[in-house]
Amino acid sequence: MTDMLHGLMQDDFPLTLNHIRRRVRSSNFGAEVVTLMPDGSVERSTHAQVAERIDRLARVLAELGIEQGDRVGTFAWNNQRHLELYFAIPCSGAVLHTLNIRLFNEQLTYIVNHAEDKAIFVDDSLVPLLEKLAPSFSTVERYVVMGGGDTGTLPNALRYEDLLEAAGPGDFDYPEVDERQAAALCYTSGTTGNPKGVLYSHRSISLHSSGTLMTDSTALSRDDRVLAVVPMFHANAWGLPYGAALAGADLILPDRFLGAEPLANLITAERPTLMGCVPTIFADLLRYADAHPEVDLSSLTNAACGGSAVPRQLMKDFEERHHVRIFQAWGMTETSPVATYSRPMEGEQDDAYWDDRAKQGRPLPWVELRLVDDDGTEVPWDGLSTGEIEVRGPWIAAGYFREPDDEKFDSGWLRTGDIAAVDEKGFVQITDRAKDVIKSGGEWISSVELENELMSHPDVVEAAVIAKPDERWAERPLCCVVLANGAGTTADQLVDHLRDRVAKWWLPDEFAFVEEIPKTSVGKFDKKVLRGRLAEGTLDGRVQV
Repeated sequence: MTDMLHGLMQDDFPLTLNHIRRRVRSSNFGAEVVTLMPDGSVERSTHAQVAERIDRLARVLAELGIEQGDRVGTFAWNNQRHLELYFAIPCSGAVLHTLNIRLFNEQLTYIVNHAEDKAIFVDDSLVPLLEKLAPSFSTVERYVVMGGGDTGTLPNALRYEDLLEAAGPGDFDYPEVDERQAAALCYTSGTTGNPKGVLYSHRSISLHSSGTLMTDSTALSRDDRVLAVVPMFHANAWGLPYGAALAGADLILPDRFLGAEPLANLITAERPTLMGCVPTIFADLLRYADAHPEVDLSSLTNAACGGSAVPRQLMKDFEERHHVRIFQAWGMTETSPVATYSRPMEGEQDDAYWDDRAKQGRPLPWVELRLVDDDGTEVPWDGLSTGEIEVRGPWIAAGYFREPDDEKFDSGWLRTGDIAAVDEKGFVQITDRAKDVIKSGGEWISSVELENELMSHPDVVEAAVIAKPDERWAERPLCCVVLANGAGTTADQLVDHLRDRVAKWWLPDEFAFVEEIPKTSVGKFDKKVLRGRLAEGTLDGRVQV
């Protein structure tokens, strides 16, 4: 009886990235990795060729003295060499530390020193940025420059391709690693205070990668060609590189070329089926495609969008005008990052269907979610009651690297800071960040909903809503808006647009017409900059209604 209870499964089979790496070499050898080059051409390699280079790179790491548990930084765009580092570093027992190239200098210095990176691999196009910071790094012993460009003034700099050539061919004897061993380290974007490090284990990445293959998630399969626009330097590019490798899908990498024109040309030529990026890039791509009928984006039948709320109108316009289907995801660095996905049951595309598509979706299997109010009481899933999202699961962080935070982690639950309602079907509707909610005359106003309704106006390119002080109501919404080139839409016309779409007390009494909404390092609207300009009296284009 005891033997029966134990079962006959290999319960101790380790969930590590070495399994995915072996699949790259064996099961997926025919799939390809495509990288966009500066002249608009592409470089192609089969998975088998990539696997052979990963083995060479693993030998290079050993020769550089990289040991178990050492943090190895990457300062790179989305390209094949970065993908090789994604596997060679953790499969060798070290920790892949992807450095966010868009952070401020002070934040980068803090992150490298806090992580105690032993070496940094850097794209040649980013050497001028990194060499200015190198003197401030206290633990980095080596720099490895990827590409044929100059190594600049980087100390102890070596060339990536020279090292791989010297390493020679042949299998590498990878060490056994524990599935709970750290595989990757990613720091939050640091909107308040210093960025915080999130360690991903081999087990958590393996399970999250399996999650990307689920039908109710990104539904990534061997038949897909995956265009990873979301940066590989942030949250493992939403798990798309590892998911593509696990499934045996083709992976298309745009390097640094994230503008609408190069992306549109790349999509037209390479025909990806799945693409992951933030709403601002999708919005730019839509405007470009509308203006260039020769562009064909219709291969994107399974695009994923996240990072901030995805406007319903953006998804509808893409589907109706370009046959592109966009599904919304939600997560954060601490959730590896995908935690929910919005893929309603297919049927008549009526208002109810689009209501669900516009929500952040249902929690993925293995992700548990609850809503908690200010008193710590759990909030019912009735579609109306709101509370802060708390999540837990095998790919959800339980703490920060070298940075205890008891307020963020509550008895095994991650407090996300997102305020939401969840309906009876389990669909999450985020109404705001806790720090962004507007309380006017005792009533809550959702800045997210106001932004989405504003961006449904054909002349509005971007919109961000912040709270402004008000003597009578305590706070009122101030709508910061970017209009399309040549548009002369007025504040009164925007209020008329909102009048039948939101509650009467939500209607703004002031707008700020700006040239651009500030962005964070990962492309989200940076409202703290707007709030700072408002407090300093430097927010331009203000118009009262």
